[in-house]
Amino acid sequence: MSHSDPDIAEATRTMLDADTASASLGIDVVKARDGHAVARMRVTERMVNGHGIAHGGFLFLLADTTFACACNSHGPVTVAAGAEISFITSARLGDELVATASERTRYGRNGIYDVTVHRETPTGREVIAEFRGRSRTVGQVQ
Repeated sequence: MSHSDPDIAEATRTMLDADTASASLGIDVVKARDGHAVARMRVTERMVNGHGIAHGGFLFLLADTTFACACNSHGPVTVAAGAEISFITSARLGDELVATASERTRYGRNGIYDVTVHRETPTGREVIAEFRGRSRTVGQVQ
């Protein structure tokens, strides 16, 4: 994955270049600027659980990575202080998932971000999960 795209803030590129977990799952960050981010991930055989659907941990990881890109797009190093996810429906093998993160608020060193994970269907977007992340700024980018 190339992180030289001008749609990705420098601080986010620096973080992504060291993020082997997200890279190993094929997560492709397509935008990360000004508190917003968009990332994509295809559900592979390695991500499917015993019920034949995507394991929730992989959906959480996609949402969490997108959240991290959004909250780090401002520059200072920012980490998750907490997060929760609600699964709306199942993702399946081969689904191309899109996660969109939006900053809801920032105050001092704290922030709140919402992430929607969806897939495109012939009739439109189908929401798979809703995620809320709470961030804490801990320092400056080196």
